[in-house]
Amino acid sequence: MVRGIEIPDEDLPLLERAQGLAGGTPSAAISEALRRYVETEEGRRQGYDEIVIQGVGDERRFPGVLLGEWGRASRSGRVETFRVYRSGKGTFVLHVDRSPDWVSGSESDDWLSHLGLGETSWAFVPGDAAVEVVGTIEELRGKIPAEFHDRIAGIAERPVVEDLDL
Repeated sequence: MVRGIEIPDEDLPLLERAQGLAGGTPSAAISEALRRYVETEEGRRQGYDEIVIQGVGDERRFPGVLLGEWGRASRSGRVETFRVYRSGKGTFVLHVDRSPDWVSGSESDDWLSHLGLGETSWAFVPGDAAVEVVGTIEELRGKIPAEFHDRIAGIAERPVVEDLDL
């Protein structure tokens, strides 16, 4: 037990807000803050960044390092982006982000409609994103383009930070 932690008067409203978020006790708020600080700082010292992946209505956060990013576009203009991270615990995180799919057309071959001056139609299908965690780089085979897998497989086992004896 730690006693005598002093909180400046100007930070008391912050402590009260933290208590509410952490379940109502100062110790729960302080313990959660310390846990988060230690996790982040240990990861940073080992060379990992705080990775935040934004999804549709959710967010994923973990200590990691980006191994690579691969993108491709379809003829319709839809874009897929593959990102592979190595996490602080040694697992691999695959983030696949697909852009919205837009379709447009016109009722006629009139050149005015192609300029947007005639009747046109369009459709929109929202994009999506997926996150998957796997234990080895080999488990990513078939989930990402083969050429991308070959490129990151060679760097996946490298240390994040290499200490040089200079």
